[in-house]
Amino acid sequence: MTDIQFWALFFVVLTFAVYIFIAWRSRVKETKGFFVAEQNIPSIANGAAVAADWMSAASFISMAGLIAFLGSDGSIYLMGWTGGYVLLALLLAPYLRKWGKFTVPEFVGDRYSETVRSVSALVAIIVSFTYVVGQMAGGGIVFSRFLNLETAGGVAVAAAVIFAYAVLGGMKGITWTQVAQYSVLIVAYLIPAFAVAQTMTGIPVPQISFGQILGELNAISAEFGLSQYTEAFTARPQLDVFLVTLSLMIGTAGLPHVIIRFYTTKTVRGARYSAFWALVFIGLLYTTAPAVGAFTKLNLLEGVQGVAANALPSWIQNWAATGLVTVSPGVETINTISNNATSGADLIVNNDILVLASPEIAGLPAPIVGLVAAGGLAAAMSTAAGLLLVISSSASHDLYFRYLDHNASESRRLLVSRIAMAAAVLVAIYFGINPPAFVAQVVAFAFGLAASTFFPILLLGIFWKRANAVGAVSGMVVGLVFTASYMIYTLPVFGTAANEHVLGISPEGIGAIGALVNAIVTVVVSLLTKPPSHEVQEMVEGIRYPSARRTETTSA
Repeated sequence: MTDIQFWALFFVVLTFAVYIFIAWRSRVKETKGFFVAEQNIPSIANGAAVAADWMSAASFISMAGLIAFLGSDGSIYLMGWTGGYVLLALLLAPYLRKWGKFTVPEFVGDRYSETVRSVSALVAIIVSFTYVVGQMAGGGIVFSRFLNLETAGGVAVAAAVIFAYAVLGGMKGITWTQVAQYSVLIVAYLIPAFAVAQTMTGIPVPQISFGQILGELNAISAEFGLSQYTEAFTARPQLDVFLVTLSLMIGTAGLPHVIIRFYTTKTVRGARYSAFWALVFIGLLYTTAPAVGAFTKLNLLEGVQGVAANALPSWIQNWAATGLVTVSPGVETINTISNNATSGADLIVNNDILVLASPEIAGLPAPIVGLVAAGGLAAAMSTAAGLLLVISSSASHDLYFRYLDHNASESRRLLVSRIAMAAAVLVAIYFGINPPAFVAQVVAFAFGLAASTFFPILLLGIFWKRANAVGAVSGMVVGLVFTASYMIYTLPVFGTAANEHVLGISPEGIGAIGALVNAIVTVVVSLLTKPPSHEVQEMVEGIRYPSARRTETTSA
C-alpha cells in the first residue's frame, strides 16, 4: 500500500465512522423526523446542510476541471449554480416553507390537484435519479484511484454507507451528517488550494493570487494550440453560454432535494436565513474553484509540455490505471492536450480528475491527497443522500400512501419509505457504474430537467392565482418531453447516435428553453380552461401576504 492509499483509507474510514455515528444518534421513529427532521433544524446548521446537499460531486470533483478546460466560459457553472440560490431564496423557499408540507409534490397537490401531485412525484423521481447517477459515478472515481477498488466496488461501498445513515435517521440523520460532510469537503478543498497558491505565487489566498498566473497560462495555452484561457466564447457559442447559465439558475431553484431542505427549519424566517447561510458556505468553495482550475491547468501544461511519453510525471501513470488519463498510442512527445477523447490530442485528461489530482500534480504531501479523497466522497455522498430521500418520499409518501394504503400506521410508513430507499439505491448503483456522461454533465442534465418541469409551475403557482391543474400538468409533461428528447437526440445515450446541436445549443442549456415552453403551455392552457376554485386562490393569497394585508386586498 502506498502512502497516498494509506492516508486516503485513513480519512475515508474515519469520516465514514463519523457519518454512521451521527446517523445512529439521530435515528427516528416517526415520519415527521424521517421526512422533515421534525422541522427543528437551526438556520446556520440547515445552511451548511443545504450547501453540502447541493455542492455535489460535480462541484467538488468536476467543476474546477471544467473551468480549467473551458477557461472563461467555465463561469457558466459559477454564475448558474450560485445565482440559482438567489432565485430560490427570493422567489420560492419562504413561500413553500409557509405552506408547511413535507414535499414539493404535496405543495403542487394542494395548489393544483392530485393528478398534478402524482405527475410531480414521478418527475421528482426522474430528476433525482438523473442527479444521483453523477454522485455515484463521482464516488466510484475516488475509490478506483485512491483505494484500488474497481469502479463497481467503489460505487457499491459508497451506496452502502449512504443507505445505512439515510435509513437510520432519515432527514434528521441526513441533515446532521451533511453538516459534518460540509466540514470535511470544505477543509479538503481549501487546504490544497491554499498550499498550491502559496507554492505558485507566494500568496496563500487563492481568490486573490490566481490572477498573477493568468498571463502565463494564456501564453502556454497558445503554445499547446489551445485558446487563450481568459478569452470568452471560445469553448461555447455566446447563446449557449447564456442558456446554460440560465438553465442552471432556474434548475437550482427547482431541484426537489434542495427545496425540501427548507421544510426542516423552525420558521419561515429560518428558511430565509438558511438560504443566506447556504450562499455563504457555498461561496467559500465557489470563489476558490476558478483559482484551483487555473493553478491546476498551468501545473498540468508545464508538467507535460514537450515531455517524452515514457518520462511523464508519476501522477499520470497513477491515474492512467483508472482509464481517466490516456496517452495516445505511438506518441513519443506530448505536444497537445485535451479533455476530449475524440480530439486526437497526445494526452487526454478527463475533467473529473483535476481536483482530485491537483495535490499530486503540485507535489503536495500524501496526507493532503488522502484528505482530498475523503472530501470528494463527502461531496458525492451528501448530495446522494438527499436525492435518495426525495426518491423515497415521492415513492412512499406521495404515491404509495396516497393511493394504496392511505391509513397506514407510522411504523408501516417508515418501513415502506425505507424499502423505497433500498430500491432507489440499487438502481443508483447500476447507473453509477454505467453513467451516460462525465459527472458534471450528468448533473447539468438533472438541472435542465428540474428547470423545465418544477420551476415554472412552482413560480406560477405562488405568484399567479389563475394557474390551474390542467395547465400545470400540460406544462410539466411538455417541458419534460421536450427537454429529455433534445438531450437524448444530442447525446449517445440509450443506444442512440449523437447528433449536431441545434443552433449551437448544448443539452446542458436546453432546460432554459424547456422552462419557457413549460411556462407558455401552462399559461395558455390555464387561460383556456376553468380557473381554480375560490378557496385555492385564497390559499395562494395566504402564502404571499400577511393576514392583515390579505384581508385588505380581498375586501378591496
